[in-house]
This record gives sequence, structure tokens and C-alpha cells, in this order.
Amino acid sequence: MDPATPTFLERYQPLRRGVETGFWVGSYLFGAVANSLTVNMDVRRLQLGFATWQPVVWEASSAIAALALVPAMVWFTRRFPLHLDNWRRILPLHLLGSLAWSALHVAGMVALRKATYASLGQSYDFGVWWWEFGYEYLKDVRSYAGVVLVIEGYRFVMRRLQGEAALLAAPDEGPPVEPLDRPERFLVRKLGREFLVSAHDIEWLQAAGNYVNLRVRGHDYPLRSTIGGIEDKLDPERFVRIQRSYIANLDHVASIEPLETGDARVHMKDGANLPCSRTYRSGLKQRFGGDA
Repeated sequence: MDPATPTFLERYQPLRRGVETGFWVGSYLFGAVANSLTVNMDVRRLQLGFATWQPVVWEASSAIAALALVPAMVWFTRRFPLHLDNWRRILPLHLLGSLAWSALHVAGMVALRKATYASLGQSYDFGVWWWEFGYEYLKDVRSYAGVVLVIEGYRFVMRRLQGEAALLAAPDEGPPVEPLDRPERFLVRKLGREFLVSAHDIEWLQAAGNYVNLRVRGHDYPLRSTIGGIEDKLDPERFVRIQRSYIANLDHVASIEPLETGDARVHMKDGANLPCSRTYRSGLKQRFGGDA
């Protein structure tokens, strides 16, 4: 491929936020319409006596409440990602998360239904809360699991497209060619191919749940590690912690902008602006020649 030709991922990145938002909005909109039609068909078939607009309100309120919770789900799954190697430890947290998700979902949709019914001069009765919540939770836990699977599956595909980094393992025979406690290179697997990235080329690192994104020439390569774990393996003469979730390579720092809050903004040569908390600002000032 011509190096000047943008890859699929490079073309997709500017559209990514819109595609992700559109997917969730479209999914819940489609579900609300389809469910409204089927519920109305059941109402007519069983002669339950509900007006046509009532199932529409029920399904739309449920979809809107669930859609409003998507950002929280994105954050929660990033904070506690569910993988094959950690599911026993993380699954109980997701069970608790499903209870919280269901409680917020039910509270939101009931509030929307009551407001809609009231605007039409009618009242909405949810029934006995503990009984109805139990009924709703049996449905919500499946919806919660579906959302988690979609988010984790999407992230898995994106990691494969952008490449996933790993520390070099010890050879089966003989001594390692470089120290494992201070790696000079990282192995990146991308679409079935493998290549090495020099630690010196890493411009900055950002924590993302159970991963740390290595920023290299405009690309992010997720590494399965904590920010503290990888910090211990990086050259302290070159890499400095600037915030709880960020590490910067001093060779790629363009300037440091002090802020009135006592924090600072680190301008990187690649154009990125990274936060620097006051906790780490003094150390960065000493390392960067005192101008911070």
C-alpha cells in the first residue's frame, strides 16, 4: 500500500464518534419502533383495551432511558473491562453494575411515562415497585449483557485494526537480547502481522482501564498493563509521569504552559495537549529545565 494512501482506520477515525453515536441511537430507535408495533399487535389480538399511543410511550421511554445510560456503560466497561483472563474477578462487579443499570433504567422510564401521561391528563401507575422491578430486572440483565458484549466486541475489533502492543517475552533458549525489566522495544500485533516499536519512539502514554495506550507517530497501540506497571519499566531519564493517567517522553515535549489552578498543560511536538497535575508539576519542572 502507498504510504500516502490513508488506511481504513485513518479514514474512519474522524467519523468514529458520529458512527458510534449513530449506532446506539439507531439501535434503540429501531428497537422502540419494532417493539411498539409488536406490542400493539398483541394488544389488538388479545383485546387488552389499551390505546395505540400507550405502547409507544412504554417502549420509547424505555429506549430513551437506556440510551441515556450508554455513556455510563462506556465508562464502566473501560474502568472494568471484561476479558477471558479476568472474568472471574470482574463478573461480580458487572452483576452489581447490572443492578445499578436496571435501577436507573426503570427510574428513568417511569419518570418519562408519568410525565407523558400527565401531559395528556392521565396518570401512570407502575404498580408494586419491588415486584415490578424484579420483573424488569429479568429483562434488563439480558439487555445489560448485550450492551457489554457489543462494547467489548467493538473494542476488540478496533484493537486488532490499530494494533495491540505487548512486552517481549523471554526466549525459550538462551539469554534475552535486551533487558526484560527495561524494554527497549515493544512487539505490536496488527491484522496478523508483527513488528517492533522502539521505546524511544513512544511520544506519550495514557491509561485506559486495564490497558495503557502507547502513542507512536499518530497511532495508539494498547498495551495490557497498568500505568504504574509500565512506568516502572520505562527509562526514568526519558519518561516522566505528568498526571495519574499520563506519562510523557521528554524528547517529544514542545513546551509546558502553567495554569492558574496550579496545574499545567504539556504541549507535545505531535500537537497533543496533555494535562499535568500540580502533584507532578514540580518534578516535570526540574526535568524540563525549570521552565514550568
